Amino acid sequence: MMLPRSKPRIVSAALFILIAVALATGFGFTKEASAHPLAPALLDLQEDSNGIVEVLWKRSSLSVPGSHVEPIVPQDCAPVSEPRFEKQGVAVLMRWAIDCGEQGLVGRPIHIDGLGPAKIDTLVRIRLADGRMIQRVLRRSEPSMVVPAKAERFAVFLDYLTIGFEHILSGGDHLLFVFGLFMLCANRRALIQTITSFTMGHSVTLSLAALGYTRFSSGPIEVLIAVSVLVLAVELARDESQPTLMRRSPWMMALVFGLLHGMGFAGALREIGLPDGEIPMALLSFNFGIEIGQLTFVIGLAGLSATLRRLALPLPERAAVYVMGSLAAYWVIDRSANLF
Repeated sequence: MMLPRSKPRIVSAALFILIAVALATGFGFTKEASAHPLAPALLDLQEDSNGIVEVLWKRSSLSVPGSHVEPIVPQDCAPVSEPRFEKQGVAVLMRWAIDCGEQGLVGRPIHIDGLGPAKIDTLVRIRLADGRMIQRVLRRSEPSMVVPAKAERFAVFLDYLTIGFEHILSGGDHLLFVFGLFMLCANRRALIQTITSFTMGHSVTLSLAALGYTRFSSGPIEVLIAVSVLVLAVELARDESQPTLMRRSPWMMALVFGLLHGMGFAGALREIGLPDGEIPMALLSFNFGIEIGQLTFVIGLAGLSATLRRLALPLPERAAVYVMGSLAAYWVIDRSANLF
């Protein structure tokens, strides 16, 4: 079957973009490669009324070679228990306790060492003795913080906005689906309608799941997300002379599959957690960050396509879709195998 011939330069541009996305997000056919290869680390601090702080450090067992990420808790808080290690899926957990005395954690520094080489962020989640919850994201540009008396709303907004933006741009399966929508739409109006429908779909399920109204196991959802990319790739490989419902109404398909992708976004947000007292703000900014990242990607596709449309480059038009379908098929098989 042949790809549609009505927009060859768009498909040519798409080939370049697909290769660039594959390199940027670390696609590969190895056990360690996945759609979200490096998850954020978590430092969880639970303080009681006596100044004793229970510490949980959670990081992925997958890491950049040569990197070593570790938390530096306040050095004047004496350890009161030895670290205990356990493994949870692909995550490594370490638990111990420290004594910060009457002052507690407020006003004390927290530092995460090794974020630069590891190329990941760390969520710091602190529950003070009086019940207040403070959450911050530490990254290579800002690896340290001083524990404030209360969470700042703007800091919460900015942190979750950044997490959402980075999540969508590091998620190869979500980007490939958006890439497929770009190729499927015949004109700008159809593209705007389709992307809007996809946004509406994943915003609904993300919000419902993040607020606890729905809950799904992440394993089957990840398989179904890969299936959605594969279905879209198969549709793109069909002959356009006999348009299917998916081609006639791409917005409808995008809305349905958007509901599915929103469950995947919710799984990532559930791993991070939402700060007490600022749940609406954090949820809104996380979703807003996803939309900014998605819009940035689509604008990049459109800009590069417009540029390459002026060039007469004899590129193999079917290659982009075949690579997309191959990656999706691999994810379906690999993720299905991991369910058992």
